[in-house]
Amino acid sequence: MVGLTLSDLGGWPVVLGALSRREDLTSTQAAAALAEVFDGNATAAQIAAFITLLHAKGETVEELAGMVRTMLDFATPLPITGDILDTCGTGGSEQRRTAAFNVSTIASFVVAGAGARIAKHGGRAASATSSSADVLAALGVTVELGADGVIACVEAAGMGFCFAPLFHPAARHAGPVRKELGIPTVFNFVNPLSNPARPRRQIIGVSNPALAEKMLGVLATNGATDAMVVYGHDGLDELTTTTTSTVLQLRDGETRTFVVDPVMLGLDVAAPGSFDGGDAVRNAELAVRILDGGTGPHRDIVLLNAAAGIVVAGLADDLPAGFELAIASIASGAAASVLERLVEASAKAA
Repeated sequence: MVGLTLSDLGGWPVVLGALSRREDLTSTQAAAALAEVFDGNATAAQIAAFITLLHAKGETVEELAGMVRTMLDFATPLPITGDILDTCGTGGSEQRRTAAFNVSTIASFVVAGAGARIAKHGGRAASATSSSADVLAALGVTVELGADGVIACVEAAGMGFCFAPLFHPAARHAGPVRKELGIPTVFNFVNPLSNPARPRRQIIGVSNPALAEKMLGVLATNGATDAMVVYGHDGLDELTTTTTSTVLQLRDGETRTFVVDPVMLGLDVAAPGSFDGGDAVRNAELAVRILDGGTGPHRDIVLLNAAAGIVVAGLADDLPAGFELAIASIASGAAASVLERLVEASAKAA
């Protein structure tokens, strides 16, 4: 990695000392500290102290942006040309830990069926019951593909999956510590911002509203052209259908904040727990049912989030128009076709 090293900046005592006093790090300090971790030069105690103190203090835009730069500097390149969209949640909500339903992953099929090109970025479940990689594998997708394979899937199916451990091999140095801690850390927020395809269009769901503005700031700093950061008022890191949600939107260099009421789109208010999921097999069954035209609260929350993806992809001007395109994507069979082609293309690429 080019730039100042952690040793140049005074080492761990300077960084951890500042964090223990709840002082913010500079972008350079945060980037250098993560580089030290990714180079394999940090002990488990140093890694645990760094990510725990940083999250307890509260991450700043500068800190997150610096760490994202390091993540991408260490990542395996994924040179996909043209407009690319990613949709993901940061985790951390209670539903993720107890009965996760892979809303953004299933919505990706619907968005791709409407004409977007998606490079979905994710890994295996750490604290959730089912991650994007888990449910895609249960659907028959070969998830552990290199750059050429992902690009081939995007070209053939309109959607590819970037398996984070393959594209961020240096992150293995922090993996055991994260697993032992078992709590959300800065990686929950850095990872969704570190897609190796470097999409200029992105939706990120957060469970902690205090992070929403920061996440949008990092997206803008790192060159996003269109983005939404969303959170449900029930604590879900997606647009929810049990109540209203907040959207922070970046478009053409301008930002705005607005509230989404599912009722305004003709959706019924869902009862808490009505769109709970389960393990990867259960969620794959739900996904197939939705893509085959099944109705109910699982379909409704997928449609709502797909509508947002369609807007960020530039295929619709607002959520009502995006919602209509999402409905058409399922009704026409286009969304189900994306899954079929992705299964075939990923197997061929493997």
